[in-house]
Amino acid sequence: MRVIVDADACPAISNIIKVARACGAQVLLVGNETQNLRRFKDVKNVTIEEVASARDAADFAIMLSVRADEVVITNDIGLAAMVLAKGAHAISPRGSFYNNATIEQELFIRHVKQKVRRAGGRTKGPSRYIEDDRERLVEGLKKILCKRKDG
Repeated sequence: MRVIVDADACPAISNIIKVARACGAQVLLVGNETQNLRRFKDVKNVTIEEVASARDAADFAIMLSVRADEVVITNDIGLAAMVLAKGAHAISPRGSFYNNATIEQELFIRHVKQKVRRAGGRTKGPSRYIEDDRERLVEGLKKILCKRKDG
């Protein structure tokens, strides 16, 4: 089992690595050079893929790499939709599972907000990342990774 992290916007990388190690999973961190992913280069179960700073470069690299039944952690709803289509799991850094039943609605909401912003309007940004978010992510990741290890 492998966990792929869209590391360009993930505040819980150390927690993800810890859970993956405990459950016997590998971690692939994908991000651009501004993320300082090299700080994880000597960590036993971690591989780093550094991508260009171009828009969506990490997303494209993840899509080329992800396989069915792997886990992708991302804030990007578009990437989550593509990951689900490949039969993989998608989780937000806040611990919310993306799923096939609601992903189209989430994509629609994202589209509407983008239209508002392009027209000069404002939309509310995400709330501050808190410890409850981190705990939901850790617990959700344990459910997927450790269940597979045990079962």
